[in-house]
Amino acid sequence: MTFDVDALVDDCRAALAADQPSLAVRDVLDRVLSTPSAVAAALGRDAGGLESLHTSDDLTVLNVVWTPGMRLYPHDHRMWAVIGIYGGVEDNEFFRRAPEGLTSTGGRRAEARDVLLLGDDVVHAVSNTQATFTGAIHVYGGNFFTQPRSEWDPATGEERAFDIESARKVFADANERYRAAP
Repeated sequence: MTFDVDALVDDCRAALAADQPSLAVRDVLDRVLSTPSAVAAALGRDAGGLESLHTSDDLTVLNVVWTPGMRLYPHDHRMWAVIGIYGGVEDNEFFRRAPEGLTSTGGRRAEARDVLLLGDDVVHAVSNTQATFTGAIHVYGGNFFTQPRSEWDPATGEERAFDIESARKVFADANERYRAAP
């Protein structure tokens, strides 16, 4: 079986018409990830980063590649998200808002073929604790790049406006550390 990005985007766009679009997108990713090797052959990369496969006001589809050893600080999306892993491992730590900032509420490890459904109020941090790259398709019910949302400073825990360039820097720094490692 081959993987076709245009067919993925078309299926996700069609899922938006469902009564519960996030569940319909989950079904799309379940089907696509039945052959994760085909997805990895088409999308896999040897560097971490965020690659837009489709962006519109009501839908964003990303290829997200996590560099070995990297961690992205806590953030929210303020829209539903469906995350499907096609290679490696993505560790998610979940949080809830508390008067003193964020409180950890647990986590979930996602491996190849796993699909996670996140509600629009979820706050999470993502790590790749493995020695290999992790590849994932992330689908969002809105524009990932323009939706106002929050991130939390990893050192101070202070909430601030999400900054896509700050997130891109985390990926770039992780790639640099990975390339410099013996």
